[in-house]
Amino acid sequence: MATTTPFARLSADHVDQVRAAASAAASADDVEPLSEAFVLALPREGDHLLALDGDIVVGYASTAEDGSLEAFVTPDHRSRGVGADLLRSALQRRPDARPWAHGDLPASRALGERLGLHVVRELLVLSRAVQPGDEQDPTLPDGIRHRAFRPGEDEGRLLAVNAAAFVHHPEQGDLDAAGLAERMAQPWFDPEGVILLEGAADDRPLVGFHWTKIDPPGGHIGEVYVVGVHPDFHGRGLAAPLTGLGLAHLARQGVSEVELYVEADNTPALATYRRAGFERKASHVMYARGASSPEVHDTVQG
Repeated sequence: MATTTPFARLSADHVDQVRAAASAAASADDVEPLSEAFVLALPREGDHLLALDGDIVVGYASTAEDGSLEAFVTPDHRSRGVGADLLRSALQRRPDARPWAHGDLPASRALGERLGLHVVRELLVLSRAVQPGDEQDPTLPDGIRHRAFRPGEDEGRLLAVNAAAFVHHPEQGDLDAAGLAERMAQPWFDPEGVILLEGAADDRPLVGFHWTKIDPPGGHIGEVYVVGVHPDFHGRGLAAPLTGLGLAHLARQGVSEVELYVEADNTPALATYRRAGFERKASHVMYARGASSPEVHDTVQG
């Protein structure tokens, strides 16, 4: 019988066990149970819940400061009430928590309904195969040029544009210097894959950026990680060529598929991506006890 136990900080052994358990869940469900932010937060102090069968981790839940909650149970301990116990404990500790259900699996929907939760947000995964010609950079508007990110020089400018572009986004808008440094330290980070758009003024203002990702490095799937355009440059038709620059970079790296995440209600972003050939691959849904969702804007603007 598994017991649910809270921890302010996980031991190194617990962190390793959670990662291994998450990998087992991903293999069974064909979807990662924890997002990047939650994986990065595993070694840090936070609101961690472990479902333990003796000394073995069979389930995990965590609630972030913003109230988002992620949880999973290992495949061989499902249908025993472990997931329900984890979510009930997490919601007792944080009544306003909003659980994510990655992959929108039937079992997650059933559990959400049983606990009286409602879907308040949907995040779509879109994908497209790499096609001949994708490796060619698109033409940019007059007065705009692109170049690769320079570590040690561009961090502040990138963060400033990111903050302006995602001021209403509950996750991306909170990226700070520490979070950027943490991501730059990951094995998948490639400065050549962070493409910056600059304006023609003497100070070369940073207009926008397209941050691509290949995880694991050398893998066959590339990701449109973040695309942001500064609000001062919205409406100038930059989103499509900026997206194309990232696709070209990923195609030249040899990936066979490109995927991205976009809010289901972000009509402009969906239109941009569909014009680029992306189609729905999967979805992730967020639940809450209320029926209203936080205001969110997505990664493609302008």
